[in-house]
Amino acid sequence: MDTVNKQIDKLWGFVSGPELWLSIGKGFLNIILTIIVAMIIIKVGKKVIDKVFISRQRGPFRITERRENTLRKLLHNSLAYTVYFTAFIMILDGGFGLQIGPLLAGAGVAGLAIGFGAQNLVRDIISGFFIIFEDQFSVGDYIFTSNVEGTVEEIGIRTTKIKSWTGEQHVLPNGNVTQVTNYSIHNGLSVVDINIPYESDIDAAEKIIEEMAMELPNKYDEIVGTPEIIGVETLELSHFVIRVIAETPPSFQWAGARIIRREVKERLYKEGIQIPSPRLVMYTRNEDPTALETEGEKRKIQERDQE
Repeated sequence: MDTVNKQIDKLWGFVSGPELWLSIGKGFLNIILTIIVAMIIIKVGKKVIDKVFISRQRGPFRITERRENTLRKLLHNSLAYTVYFTAFIMILDGGFGLQIGPLLAGAGVAGLAIGFGAQNLVRDIISGFFIIFEDQFSVGDYIFTSNVEGTVEEIGIRTTKIKSWTGEQHVLPNGNVTQVTNYSIHNGLSVVDINIPYESDIDAAEKIIEEMAMELPNKYDEIVGTPEIIGVETLELSHFVIRVIAETPPSFQWAGARIIRREVKERLYKEGIQIPSPRLVMYTRNEDPTALETEGEKRKIQERDQE
């Protein structure tokens, strides 16, 4: 009983003594200071990165804005990850008094074991580096990849976020980005097929379209240069097709095509050229098929006589 009382008294003395609370306060203070310093370093580091990119714009070596936005965001994320990881290690060492050496050695062995089972994660990270440094696409680009089409919102080390034009956000592992169609690198090309009835003159229709095309670059920013009339593309049952192409800014080829269709429709109607419509010949069930054949033969005879 005396031994138990002595142990209790010893424990109470340790708990109520100043040494315990001083060590706890010191550790808590180290944790707070470490977090504050980490936040300051991240904030200052991001401002330094932004200033570096601003000063680079005035230098002899320049990069595109889309490339700059991607690299800036990547450096911001990398800085935050590095500083937070370092702060976490310092908190374990200074705040909790843990031995970091054995902990890191154990983490290395565990990481090696996990690495064999996390091959997809490693593939995503490696693919992310290649996407960024090969400049396959950047933040703000309009792309199509892995059956997803939309604007790139963020490129991370492991995933890429794409926002479709209807508002959905798609998060793709970088390892799944195997083939990319980027609509934001070069100017687009609007291709518009215009149906003209056979009753209309080809030269007259092309002249009307050409006059309309010359006005478009001054009216719309989506049209770069004067649209070009390629000519008659196909011959259909009730109409022929005139193809028009127009150069547009990157990813504006669909908007340019809609503009050309609207302007062509208004101009052709104004000039008296109607859009062709399907033509049907209807017979009632009460009509005699032999009579129809007879009428058809009579028409053929009349046509031969007129010739």
